[in-house]
Order: sequence, then structure tokens, then C-alpha cells
Amino acid sequence: MEMQRFIDREQEMETLQTEYERRGSSLVVLYGRRRAGKTTLISEFIQDKPALFFLASEESEAQNRNVFKEKAAAFIDSVLLRDASVSTWDAIFAAILERAFDRKPIIVIDEFQYIGKSNQAFPSIFQRIWEEQLKDRSVMVILCGSLISMMESQTLAYSSPLYGRRTAQIRLGQIPFRYYGEFFPGSSRKEQIEMYAVTGGVPKYIEVFSQSRDIYRAIQQNILNRSGYLYDEPHFLLQQEVSEVGSYFSIIKAIAAGNHKLSAIASVLEIKATSLTKYLKTLIELDILEREVPVTEENPEKSKRGLYRIKDNYIRFWFAFVYPNMSFIESGNSQIVMDKIRKGLVPGQTAFVYEDVCREKMWELNAEDMWPFHFSKIGRFWDSKTEIDIAALDPEGGNLILGECKYWKDPVDASVLYDLERKTEHVPWERQRRRVWYVLFSVSGFSEELHRLEEQRPDVLLIDDSESD
Repeated sequence: MEMQRFIDREQEMETLQTEYERRGSSLVVLYGRRRAGKTTLISEFIQDKPALFFLASEESEAQNRNVFKEKAAAFIDSVLLRDASVSTWDAIFAAILERAFDRKPIIVIDEFQYIGKSNQAFPSIFQRIWEEQLKDRSVMVILCGSLISMMESQTLAYSSPLYGRRTAQIRLGQIPFRYYGEFFPGSSRKEQIEMYAVTGGVPKYIEVFSQSRDIYRAIQQNILNRSGYLYDEPHFLLQQEVSEVGSYFSIIKAIAAGNHKLSAIASVLEIKATSLTKYLKTLIELDILEREVPVTEENPEKSKRGLYRIKDNYIRFWFAFVYPNMSFIESGNSQIVMDKIRKGLVPGQTAFVYEDVCREKMWELNAEDMWPFHFSKIGRFWDSKTEIDIAALDPEGGNLILGECKYWKDPVDASVLYDLERKTEHVPWERQRRRVWYVLFSVSGFSEELHRLEEQRPDVLLIDDSESD
């Protein structure tokens, strides 16, 4: 089943369109991890425009050049180019530019990094072609790639021959939760949160999951099945980006098991904390990890309270439930793993992801003027005694919003609000002048008493996620 509609990506489409309408030439670098929907985005963008789409492969440069030549010959309808034996890229681009177009042509080189992988001089060759042939013509070139580290070093880094040539760059991220209702029409918000907790906004994962309404069935079919599409996905993802996959796997596994402090990760792996730094930095650059500090910290980079979290929902799920249980799956006992998932998915994964969903919702409420001020920073707060799911700051007006996100079976009662009020004194931010507001999120509604309190108190807001969109 193909995705019925093209969802989200308005901003990226707008950037591409602006570049297309630019007078003269434009060079766009578009990159992001595999399965993020780059090719779909480009296909959607070029469908009504004269475009040459070339997908590079991991074969030799000469083989890639040959395929490009054939694509170019078909694009400009040239038997001459098709039958010619061409030994340089320059000649192919020259042939394309000789043709008169009534609208600006687009040349897409997808998986650009593979050509640079087979010939390290290729970015220099392409830079020369850009300078000598393309730059002063009405043409749009899109260089696209899914190996983040290689795309950055080949096209964006200061040391790259193409540095400073691009007119725009797009790093394609994951799709925000708020679009999940469009992927799963007719589903409740709770069902959407469950799907998001596992697929995490990666279009291709959403697509395979959208064929099943039941989260556990989708997991069984696509993940616990050894020939399933997602069974070994993290291996593929990391294998292409890094050389020592084993070391990276050990680190992610340690974090998935609940070790979030640098010292805790190091002690589980029995290595010095200093030797972890470069691995953690790479995983952050790949959008797999993030370093989180309490939102009230003045200097986040220097903070001693940083915690490492797995940012990618699917990878967090896979390392928590699939990787440690592979021997069961390999020996045909996936039912044992399924039982563990049924027991652990909500407390170990969904409840945690729900906090991210709520923080995303907070930005929407902020834009809708839900409070008589706008916060400019949001995150979590914790110290040695306390943990608060949501802390949003408005430094200008001295307003502080504190919130809790409850993914519970039962309605949330007033004790949660009283508890949150007690925790307030632990938050050191702007004690003297601050005004505190409270927000509670729940997937199972709220007690009568809490509803009464909300009516009486302008500083309390309840967000009920039990109602369908």
C-alpha cells in the first residue's frame, strides 16, 4: 500500500519552490537518515517540472557515470548521447545544457555520497562542473544523500570543495507527532501515541505500521519477524555511518537499559568516561542521542547534570526490547519477546514518549495564546530529589509553567496537582519574582475534583488526551 497522501513537509516544499523560482542557478543539498522520505519529497516536488532524476549506487564511478549518461540521453531525447562513449562527467552536463528548455530544468543526484565514496575526487570534479558549466545557467541541482556524516563532509564542511556553493540546504528530520492523525485516520489520540512511540516520525516506518490498527500486531509482523522490514534496521543505519558498530551498540544498549549519566554509562561498559566522548558526539550528530540538561540551567554546555537520552523512538524501542532478546527471536520463540513487550511497552516506552508529545503540544498552546504570556524555553526539570515532566520559562515576565504527563489507565486525580505544587519549591528559577502556572496532561481524563479546581483556578490547565481528535 502506497502512502495515500503526501503529509507534512510544507516548509521543505516551500524552500525547494523558492529555490526553483530563483533567477539563474540554484544548488540545494538535501540530506537526512535513510527512510526519512527524501526521495518521496523530491518526487513530489519535480512531478510537474522538467527533471532528470539519477539515483547513484555503490558501484564504481564509471558505472554510475554510464547510468547517468543513459538517464541524461532519455531526458534530452538524444540518440547521439545514448550511443556515445563518454569518459567524463563534464561532457554529459554539457550535452544537457545544449538542449533548450522552456522551463528551468532540475538535475537530481540522489545518494550523491556513493559517487564520492568510490572516487574521493568526485566532489572536486562536481565543483569544477558547477563553476564552469552550471553556475551561470538557469538550472536547479539537488544533491541528495542519506549518509549524514558523508554528506556533511562531501558537500557542507569547510574542507569540502563544494563549501559555500550551495544556495540552500535541507536536513530532513522526522515528522512531528501532530501529523499522526492524518496517517492513521479514525484512530484515537491514544492509538496515535502508541504508534508514534514505536515509529517515531520516520515516514517509511509509519507506512508499514499504518497497515495495522493494532500496535502489537504491527510489532509482531514488522519487527519480531526475522524477515520483517524493521527487524535489523538499526544495524543498517549504523553500519553505513560508523566503522565500529559494536562499540556504538554497547553504548546505546547501556543507555536503553536506564544509564543516562556519563559516569553510569562508562561504569557499565567498564571504560573511562573520557574515551566515550567521541562516540557520544557522533551519536548526537546522527540524531540518535541527545544530551539533556534541566531547562533552568544557565550554561547547558558546562552543566554537570547532563543526561544522555535516546532521541529516536524506534531505536529506543529496538534496544530495549529487540536487541537484548534476539536469541529468543532467532530460535523461533518470538512469543516470549511479545509477552515482554506487552508488559513493558507502556511503562518503559510509551509513557516516556508521551512526555515528548506533551512538550510538542505545549508549543502549539503557546502559539494559540493559551496563557497571558509566551514561554521561550521548555524542557524537563530534575535535581537529586525531584523530577518534573514539563518546565516552561518566560524570562521576560518571570512566568514559570510546570506540568505532569500521565499515561495512566485511570483518570488523574487532584493528588497529582498537589504533588506538583509541592515540587515547585525545588525549582530554583527566579524564586523572588516568579508566577507559577500548572498544566496536567492525561490519556485517561481527570477526576471531577480536578475539573472543579480548574474552573476555580486560572493558573491550572487540564489537557485531556482521552478524547479523539
